[in-house]
Order: sequence, then C-alpha cells, then structure tokens
Amino acid sequence: EKLILKAMDLQQDYGPIFDVTCDCEDGAAAGNELAHAQLVARLINSERNRFDKVGVRIHDPAHAAWKQDVDIVVGQSAARVAYVTIPKATRADQVAEMIAYVQQTAARAGATRSIPIHVLIETHGALAEVFQLAALLHVQVLDFGQMDFVSDHQGAIPASAMRSPGQFEHALLVRAKANIVTAAISHGVIPAHNVCLNLKDEQVIYGDAQRARAQFGFLRMWSIHPAQIRPIVEAMQPAFDEVQDAAAILCAAQDLSWGPIQYKGELHDRATYRYFWSVLTRAHATGLAIPEPARTRFFAG
Repeated sequence: EKLILKAMDLQQDYGPIFDVTCDCEDGAAAGNELAHAQLVARLINSERNRFDKVGVRIHDPAHAAWKQDVDIVVGQSAARVAYVTIPKATRADQVAEMIAYVQQTAARAGATRSIPIHVLIETHGALAEVFQLAALLHVQVLDFGQMDFVSDHQGAIPASAMRSPGQFEHALLVRAKANIVTAAISHGVIPAHNVCLNLKDEQVIYGDAQRARAQFGFLRMWSIHPAQIRPIVEAMQPAFDEVQDAAAILCAAQDLSWGPIQYKGELHDRATYRYFWSVLTRAHATGLAIPEPARTRFFAG
C-alpha cells in the first residue's frame, strides 16, 4: 500500500504523463492474493487516484487467482480502473478468453465502458502469435517482458542480455522487439519497452529509453523506480525543434484545407502531415510545451 500511494503521489506531482500499475501478480505474497486484490480495488477507487490512470496486472492465465483478481478489482472499480494487464500468456485464444471475462465482469458491475487490455509478451507462444494478440478487440498495449522472455530460453540467451548493450544487440531479442513493435503499430496498438534494471543512474535509464524509441520504435516504457520516470518520459519526448516545425506545418496546412504546402523550401502534403501530427500528440502526451497557435487549434479543451 505504501509504495502504491507513493506512486500515486508522484503522478500528482508530475501530472498525468505516466500510468501506475498495481501488481497482483508479483506484488502479492503467496497466500495473500485475496487481500492484495481488495487493497488494489480500494486504492483505485480512492481520492488519491486523481487522474484515473491507475491499472492492474492480474495473475497469469495458469494461476488459480486470475479470475478472483478480475472479480475483485474490475468488479469493484470497473468505472475507474485504467486497464488490465495480462502476463505470461501463451496463445491468442487464451487471451481472448480472459478479455471476454474482464469485459463481462465490467458489464455486470454496471460499467458503460470497455476495459482497455495490456498484454505482456514474455513467452515463446506469445511472440509466435504476437500479430494475433495485437489484433484482439480491446487490446491497447503490447508490453515486452524481457526478463521472463530471457529466462524462458533456458540459458540460450545470457543474463548480460537483460541489460544494455546486450538487450539491443542479441539477435533473439532484436527479433522479438522488432516483431512486437511491428505487430502493435500495424494494429493501432501501443508498443511498450521492458524495464531498465539500473534503478538510479539517469544517464543509463535515458539511454535505454532513447534507444528503445529511436532504434526500435517503442512508444512507451516501463519504470520500476521513481527515479526512472523523468528520464524515460524525456527520452520519449520529441525534439523541441521538431515540435516547432510540426506546429508550423500543421497550422499552415489547415489554413489551406490540408492541401500541399511549402515549408522551409520543402514540399509537405498529407503523408508528412500524418507524421507531424504524431509528433504533436507525443509532445502533448509527455507534457512538452506546444506552440500556442497549434495548442489552441488542436488541443484546447
């Protein structure tokens, strides 16, 4: 409870630029699953959850407590839980069954919304069916669970590949990360990178997040310590100059009803407008200042 409340307080300090995931899988001591799920439901419903950006990771599909997690957390906080994260899945049909149970539980609780689903890709089976997983209804995020994925290889991938530079260079991890991002983006789903094991060195954390974003295309990243949040968010932000250009280009394009324009001696049309719109939305989501004309046109209210 102490750590969850601390994370919620940090969210209030920084603003709603990151989510908080309450962990029923690894966060609950064996035999304490019921009480832990009840705690999570109570905190999600509390006033400390100011932005409704607190989700829950339930137990894996092979664990007897996963339905209990859903019954309690979704059943008691269906109106406010931000998402449900499903770990250690091995098949798309298995995840589809769990998603259906989550949505049915929410409906029984009187919710008028669907619950977003995050799926952890951390097994051979999940990676093999990653495109099917990304295509499932209600899936919002594909998370890479690198540590479990490496452990699942029974020593074929060395422990050094759990951290940089190995995590970005080992062939099996490069393939996994590239496939996850490709599957996610092709289905309009957000790819989220694995954790950085270094808890407090901001340069290392920033470097991992920046490489995940620039080299592989991940749009989000997990943090496991408060000191990691700021460098991760900063690494995921677009460059200041690019935000300035995006704002100017999109304002000029709107003035011409989205026809082609010339900007700084270069031609821009709807193909580049799509790219620069993603730049502005990234800036907005990560708390980066947007030039006033574009902010008023596209984000006011």
